[in-house]
Amino acid sequence: MSCLATHSKTLRARGYRITPQRLAVLQALHDGGHMSPSQVFERTRSSMPGMNEATIYRTLEFLAENDVVLSAKGENNHLAYELAHTDHHHMVCRVCGHTEVLEHNQVQEFYEQVEANTGFRPTTSHLTLTGLCAGCKKSKPKGDE
Repeated sequence: MSCLATHSKTLRARGYRITPQRLAVLQALHDGGHMSPSQVFERTRSSMPGMNEATIYRTLEFLAENDVVLSAKGENNHLAYELAHTDHHHMVCRVCGHTEVLEHNQVQEFYEQVEANTGFRPTTSHLTLTGLCAGCKKSKPKGDE
């Protein structure tokens, strides 16, 4: 089953309709990966001429609230969205905005330690770490980090 079909089925199972607008946003994210709301709007504008940016924002928020899409801060601290299909995380350089994927198995032990030490079970499948990429770290003096 395709990820679009899976996400549509998830929404229907929760009692929501799959509107043309929701489907267009899902398709844009499926085709484009990590995208800003403006990029989603540009991608959907030709197939949905009546679509406006406010609808894009509302749809993205709705899909994020229903765990169908994930939001994360990307380049220049702007929100970027992607389909929720695998547990992974992001590392974002605060200087150049470079983003790298961090697989969940690399932080699984951290999640387990949080729960063991605090009793709190993290339920998010998305974590964004902000810091310095290898290139920016090399160019920064040690005390300026």
